[in-house]
Amino acid sequence: MPLALALAPIVLLVVLLGTNVYFFADDSSYGSNQMALLIAAFVAGCIGMYRGIQWKAIKDAISNNISQATEAIIILLLIGSLAGTWLMAGIIPAFIHYGLLLLEPNIFLFAACIVCAVLSLATGSSWGTVGTVGVALIGIGTALGISEGWVAGAIISGAYFGDKLSPLSDTTNLAPAVAGTDLFTHIKYMTITTVPSILIALAVFLVVGFTGGAASENVEFASGFGEAVKSKFNIHLGLFIAPVAVLVLIARKVPAAASLFIGVLLGALTTILFQPEAVKEIAGEEMSYAQASYYSTMTSMAVDTHFVTGNELADDLLKAKGMVGMMNTIWLIICAMIFGAVLQAVGILKRITDSLISGVNSVLGLIGSTVGTCLAFNVLASDQYIAIVVPGKMYADAYKDQGLAPENLSRTLEDAGTVTSVLIPWNTCGVAQSGILGVATLAYAPFCIFNWVSPIMSLVVAGFGFRLKRVEE
Repeated sequence: MPLALALAPIVLLVVLLGTNVYFFADDSSYGSNQMALLIAAFVAGCIGMYRGIQWKAIKDAISNNISQATEAIIILLLIGSLAGTWLMAGIIPAFIHYGLLLLEPNIFLFAACIVCAVLSLATGSSWGTVGTVGVALIGIGTALGISEGWVAGAIISGAYFGDKLSPLSDTTNLAPAVAGTDLFTHIKYMTITTVPSILIALAVFLVVGFTGGAASENVEFASGFGEAVKSKFNIHLGLFIAPVAVLVLIARKVPAAASLFIGVLLGALTTILFQPEAVKEIAGEEMSYAQASYYSTMTSMAVDTHFVTGNELADDLLKAKGMVGMMNTIWLIICAMIFGAVLQAVGILKRITDSLISGVNSVLGLIGSTVGTCLAFNVLASDQYIAIVVPGKMYADAYKDQGLAPENLSRTLEDAGTVTSVLIPWNTCGVAQSGILGVATLAYAPFCIFNWVSPIMSLVVAGFGFRLKRVEE
């Protein structure tokens, strides 16, 4: 297949996405981007069928690709329900309330990054970290008058640092398995690039915090926020039982979906036990408390929940969309998976990656090509797992030919494949984190300092030949 023909659907997608941003701005992910992905997938499918690919092969690839996103879809639905029940239970308001008392605006980005890093390292789940503590931190940062893009960038930077180094993380286990090394050798070797990357990110967050560079254009002050929250919820430390239980479950390797579902049920129970006023406000005074409890908790799990306090900032933060709020995100993920599946089925991905790997004859060139290929798969296939597995298989022999130990490959796969997925608006990770935090991918992407520095650090280490382990070692 000619390279120009292989690039045609990609160019079309970029043009359509750019046009959508021009016409729809922040609303482009609410339908127009989904259609852009489907149109580009249709064009790619037509190219494949013109070149003799059977429709059945394309359809099977789409089915397989979407099935791989099943767990992600379930987790997103549960995170939506979790946000709703934890709002009703007063858990998220309590996080924001205590966070405002403990955190200063100057150190908030720095502290948020560290908190998410530690939590993600302990649990091995960037999505779990963002979906629990991350949601609360967005509220705290907004209340402190910090730009939500910077807050989301700090949260994601910390969450992906911890995810990348945690032995409990799926991608941290996947990369060495694909490259042909063991888990703890891989983690130890990753520290060479990952630790400097997070230190640079923390330095940036600290400097930006003290210089005021992250202040929101429309600064909201937290004056009266505590009183507004207390007028709707009973705030006390007992509300943190549910989040602590969820984090313990995740840390003990209970599957994320099961842990989150238990968190939803604990949130509902916390609501019934501690928030009778909130239950009555959502359900109405005419119902008995048992009826109101059922109605209000089911509502918070499934659909919009909001509280009106009279404080503009509190009213903006005390709302959640429940499970239905995740449906647009899931819609976008399905369309992105269809696009990636069609490109793979018709041979477009292979043609593009073949052109990337040709002519590579140096260590820096090899690692640079690996970084570029991982980025390309995150953009084209819309999935971080594909961006790890396929380049890992492609380059394994090339690393052997250069005399490089497999941990060089596994580290590069994580430096470029894992952490950049969240920066792509139509990648499953970018879509998910945007939906969870309520911040557009393009709004937070420039501020995910760790995620940008990691692939660059991989190239810097290769360029200087620092700690490039050879096979004979």
